[in-house]
Amino acid sequence: MTFKHGYIQVYTGDGKGKTTAALGLALRAAGAGLKVYIAQFIKSGDTSEIKALSCLADRITVEQFGLGRFIKGKPSPEDVAAAQKGLKAIRGALTSGRYQVVIMEEGNVAAKCGLFPVEEILAIMSQKPVDVELIITGRGADARVIDNADLVTEMKAVKHYYQAGVAARVGIEK
Repeated sequence: MTFKHGYIQVYTGDGKGKTTAALGLALRAAGAGLKVYIAQFIKSGDTSEIKALSCLADRITVEQFGLGRFIKGKPSPEDVAAAQKGLKAIRGALTSGRYQVVIMEEGNVAAKCGLFPVEEILAIMSQKPVDVELIITGRGADARVIDNADLVTEMKAVKHYYQAGVAARVGIEK
């Protein structure tokens, strides 16, 4: 199965659910027989989603290009180098013909933190083949990214609180 026309989707905003929406899309795509590539720009390590997605490794490829730490102030050269490696991987996944869905998880945050300029996201958007779906997640999407996307969803925090006891019982990470 392939797309006649793949869209550019952006999930942004201060509410929860951006990564969850992208992962849901990845799951549905895999179920439809499509190949999915996910580049995580901030996270690293054996997170819950990595563990779950490993069951679908024949359909969903996940690579992490974050060093797993909060970036405050100017990012380190190591953080920038990891993000550059991720951008190269995204470009390769988009043009390889192997994937029908490509996800830049926390791409907006990576640009906002200074790991790479937003122009890198805009260039990737303009290079997207017509038959590939591109999803970009993360808070603080630049207005130009929003303007160039086909579908933009803003997650809004209406009522968010964290109850450690409830989250721990159902296995949700904080």
